[in-house]
Formats: sequence, structure tokens, C-alpha cells
Amino acid sequence: MNKLAIIVVLITLFTSCNCKVKSIDEAHILEAKTEISEVLDTWHLNASNANFDAYFNALSSNAVFVGTDALEVWDVKQFKNFSKPYFDVGEAWNFNAIDRNIYLNETGELAWFDELLNTWMGICRGSGVLKKIDNNWKIEHYVLSVTVPNDNVQKVIAVNKEKDSLFLSNFNR
Repeated sequence: MNKLAIIVVLITLFTSCNCKVKSIDEAHILEAKTEISEVLDTWHLNASNANFDAYFNALSSNAVFVGTDALEVWDVKQFKNFSKPYFDVGEAWNFNAIDRNIYLNETGELAWFDELLNTWMGICRGSGVLKKIDNNWKIEHYVLSVTVPNDNVQKVIAVNKEKDSLFLSNFNR
């Protein structure tokens, strides 16, 4: 009788804990990646066309933009304030994706990506996170980085040394 009770308890535990997350199929993954790529391409195009409202409508209300400078970590309001003068003159910036990788979580509601961009600064890397909100993909987090060929790292270190030292002094209290 004890063996039967143990088996019943184990079966009950295993079936009641069957909280498996429903995964999306390959067709939905491809569809989501296409939608996300269109969101990002349109977002970059809206900057190039100085379409301020459309550009910022691609961001979630609590989005974060991390720029190339160590001090550039902005919420949406701060990023709007920084960006507005650039949009007001007719062209904010022109970034064109030349390569992009998109990844999705198992439910298809969260995505992360990395992209190489052709920009006025040369080749840059963008990376970030998007979330499906009210059936629309919104950018939650974006990081823009200037790429540095490994052969040039020592030169960049030398150029940045003084400013990096001043920046770090604020953290060494």
C-alpha cells in the first residue's frame, strides 16, 4: 500500500507541476524576426528623415538608450532632450544596418539582437532588446558602440587614457 501511495503522490506532483511554457513554432519565429527587422530599419530611417515622433514611438515608455560616450545612458525623456536639436535641423543621424542577428525567447514576446551599422562614425555596432507590447514590437534597450579593430586597440587606449582617467576618478571615491 505504501508503494501505491508514493506512486500516486509522485504522479500527482509531476502532472501538477507541468507548467511548460508554450513555445512558438518556426513560422512564428520567422514572422517575428521579420517584424523586428522592419521596426529597427524603420527606426533608423526615421532618424535619417528627422521624423522625431515616429522615431520615439518605436521605443517603449521605459526604454533606455546607451550611447558611445561613457556618460550616455538615457531614459526616453533624456534621450529626447539630447536628440531634439539634431531632429530639428532636418537629419538626426543616418545609420544603415549591414548585418543583423535576432534572437527570441521561447514565448516569442521578448527579443534581443545585434547589428552592424554603416554610420558617419564608420562601422558601429548596435545591440538591444525589444518587447512585444500590445501586439507591437517596442525597443526596450539599445546600445550603440563604435567598433575598434583589434589591431587598433592600443591606439584607442592611448587616445582615451586622459579622459578615461578623469571619468574613473568619479567612481574611485
